[in-house]
Amino acid sequence: MNEKMTQDQRLDYLVEEFKADSDEYKDLQTPNDKNGKRRILRSLMNIRMPRKMDGSVLRIQDDYLKERIRENGIVELSDIPVIRDGLSIWQGDITRLAVDAVVNAANSQMLGCFVPMHTCIDNRIHTFAGVQLRAECNRQMNLLRQRYGKDYEQPTSVPILTDAYNLPAKKVVHIVGPIVQYKLTPVLEKDLADCYRNTLDMCRDNGLKSVAFCCISTGVFHFPNKRAAEIAVDTVTDWIKNNPRCMERVIFNVFKDEDKRYYEELV
Repeated sequence: MNEKMTQDQRLDYLVEEFKADSDEYKDLQTPNDKNGKRRILRSLMNIRMPRKMDGSVLRIQDDYLKERIRENGIVELSDIPVIRDGLSIWQGDITRLAVDAVVNAANSQMLGCFVPMHTCIDNRIHTFAGVQLRAECNRQMNLLRQRYGKDYEQPTSVPILTDAYNLPAKKVVHIVGPIVQYKLTPVLEKDLADCYRNTLDMCRDNGLKSVAFCCISTGVFHFPNKRAAEIAVDTVTDWIKNNPRCMERVIFNVFKDEDKRYYEELV
């Protein structure tokens, strides 16, 4: 059945299946327009707790998401110019990048963003990877809770590696950045540097040769954008010098024009 379905038919099917999967929203009125249906589907995916879903639904979800990403346009490594020493800057949606790993700015629960249609990178990565990503994060966190206790949360700067599922990337590195609550301190700066350093160590240890970093801790975590860019570039440059031939490409993925300007001044 799935092979013969159009993308519109997949969307209609998935909206109804995800509604039926939700006790609270099973009677939700479905909009008639495509964008409205897309918003409903994404919202239902965003709020869904990690649990088993029928394999036939997952297969159609996978085909639907892969086609959505193709529509958005997959960006290959060869499409992104190198500025120096294997470093690149690319502005746009990180879910389009066909690299070995993309970095997700996660929270300490490590389950993704549950706010429907939120604009954060955590929400977007989980949406386009599919519901399997939240399920894998949950499995890994449950194993860690068995070891460290039921109240365990992922510490700042300690990455977790998962599959990328429907994303063009091979893997996702999830990392919790430091939160600036009052003022920037040397400890917070070190924590941010550790995010980049530990992620690169994880890539090296798992044979991942290209990685796209988002702007970790900026936005809702309130790390000043310019200082965050300085720490990112300094840390990555230093790591590459100390780990020759371990990484073929490091991409600083920016979304805002402000961040693009800072990175272009530094790289």
